[in-house]
Amino acid sequence: MALIVQKYGGTSVANVERIRAVAERVAKFKMLGHQVVVVLSAMSGETNRLIALAKGIQAQPDPRELDMLVSTGEQVTIALLAMALKDLGLKAKSYTGAQVRILTDNAFTKARILSIDEANMRRDLDSGHVVVVAGFQGVDADGNITTLGRGGSDTTGVALAAALKADECQIYTDVDGVYTTDPRIVPEARRLKTVTFEEMLEMASLGSKVLQIRSVEFAGKYKVKLRVLSSFQDEGDGTLITFEENDNMEQAIISGIAFNRDEAKITVVGVPDQPGIAYQILGPVADANIDVDMIVQNVGHANTTDFTFTVHRNDFAKAMDIVKANAAAIGAREVTGDDKIAKVSIVGVGMRSHVGIARKMFETLSKENINLQMISTSEIKISVVVEDKYMELAVRALHQAFELDKAPA
Repeated sequence: MALIVQKYGGTSVANVERIRAVAERVAKFKMLGHQVVVVLSAMSGETNRLIALAKGIQAQPDPRELDMLVSTGEQVTIALLAMALKDLGLKAKSYTGAQVRILTDNAFTKARILSIDEANMRRDLDSGHVVVVAGFQGVDADGNITTLGRGGSDTTGVALAAALKADECQIYTDVDGVYTTDPRIVPEARRLKTVTFEEMLEMASLGSKVLQIRSVEFAGKYKVKLRVLSSFQDEGDGTLITFEENDNMEQAIISGIAFNRDEAKITVVGVPDQPGIAYQILGPVADANIDVDMIVQNVGHANTTDFTFTVHRNDFAKAMDIVKANAAAIGAREVTGDDKIAKVSIVGVGMRSHVGIARKMFETLSKENINLQMISTSEIKISVVVEDKYMELAVRALHQAFELDKAPA
């Protein structure tokens, strides 16, 4: 008998029929003698609908009240699934994040999990219940409902698996695993049987929508066995995220191509080339709870330099306002911005032992006349910023150049 945590995304619980299908899948695991905890997202499109309602009242919704609102989406699905399981003759109990006591900090809309009280879940599991938990949400020390950011149900699932020391955490979604890139852009994209934790972490951080990055971080920190599967297929092993690199000499150099349309860049022109300038620019941005991604500072000329960084497109207007308000204090000549960019990245642990990867990437994009606005590298990835209209062309060209449609020998 194993303890399994299963997370189902919005498309998997999009309607009553899909919720019944999830219940039947869970019932099969119970019949095999397993203990099962199920984590659910809201119905597909529901969170967007609730956000739209909030914006109909406030152009910039109050973060605390927004969390109060959007957390209701998961409450609907957990109750319906518990009913569906009971209809199949199983014992089931649903819990909101607050009822489980998933304790978070108070960073509304982007909260981080601090601790989980698993006592009630263990008691129910030991008495034969299927435990159904609302994903994406928790509660802070003052009792306020908080949410974990988009895709936060993945993080809830992995965090519960870590707290319960589950044998496996299964992430069910509308795809049957992790692919070399998005099959909707490259039909020849290939499903990966395994992907290393490092690669998955990079791919999640670079825009792959299969798993939220914080869920991968949790899996890595607590060594949670993590598998991505399709809720629309009964067969297949999906993709297993492993913690050991393949020692096979034929290991693929590049495992996948990630991309992110939700990028925007801000350039501070003509700032003094002196110590502390990066902090003076980015400090107020960080204080506003805005995450900064890529950063480039040009070589100084005539005692001034240009400083460019990227943020999520949703934070672009707010970040621009902050930097412009601070421009005079930091001695900048002007501040410019562009929210029509995209990031394209190649990822692979095989890059460690192969040379010429960057050259091949840049040569491929050059042949397509795609201009590179920013470049960032790490040991196992290379990222470039391009005009968003060229993003899909770049992904297709790189996928072909690195022959990712072919399995390694």
